[in-house]
Amino acid sequence: MDRKQLLLARLDDIGRSLERSGHAVALIGLGSVGTELDRLDAYSDLDFFAIIEEGFKWQYLDNLDWLASVCPIAYCYRNTMDGHKVLFVDDVFAEFAVFEPPELAHIPFAPGRIVWKRPEAGSALATPQFKTTPPATSSTEWLLGEALSNLYVGLCRWHRGERLSAVHLIQVDAVKRTLELAKRVSAYREQAVARDSFNDERRFEKRYPELAQALPHFIPGYAESPAAARAILSFLERNFAPSEAMVRVIG
Repeated sequence: MDRKQLLLARLDDIGRSLERSGHAVALIGLGSVGTELDRLDAYSDLDFFAIIEEGFKWQYLDNLDWLASVCPIAYCYRNTMDGHKVLFVDDVFAEFAVFEPPELAHIPFAPGRIVWKRPEAGSALATPQFKTTPPATSSTEWLLGEALSNLYVGLCRWHRGERLSAVHLIQVDAVKRTLELAKRVSAYREQAVARDSFNDERRFEKRYPELAQALPHFIPGYAESPAAARAILSFLERNFAPSEAMVRVIG
């Protein structure tokens, strides 16, 4: 059995375990074990929701026998109020949450795949009901100003000896603003690759292959913040019209 088969088989086994448990309603696969099975590969993990009868959620959260009976658990911890991250002894990693059906109306999630459900349970359980408000779009002027000020303050921190703070300002904050700006440049068109609505960094290299080529220069590492700042500033100068005063003090 290859890794992909193992992951799907494990999820099916979890569904059967939930069915035997007595109070489960459904198992919903998410991400690459959900509706995006074409993305499933040897590096995927298991993301799922266990849907449980009202009044029994905490039994499934506080006692993981229903999961360990499928395969022994080598490590686990409670990462949210509603779920755990676990590593099985065969190195399959999983992240899951346990919800009662009424809770799903208040939970943001991408559409999932019904792996198992009671016959009377509706398939709509796997469809999100929570309506998220799209984040406000920042202006080009604001993004450019943020990127430039991140570079300037980051370099000041670097010269003061605050190198960790400099890394964050230059190689995290300024990069984030610069990438948002770059998406507005016609040369960097997003490719038809599935986006993760909760994490824009996911699959970035496939979505923006040309832009991704600049990332090693933007994020060269702990000891290279000045070089990163020069690369980011050069990119901004080529594609936008940054303040000459800010370019002078940064450069």
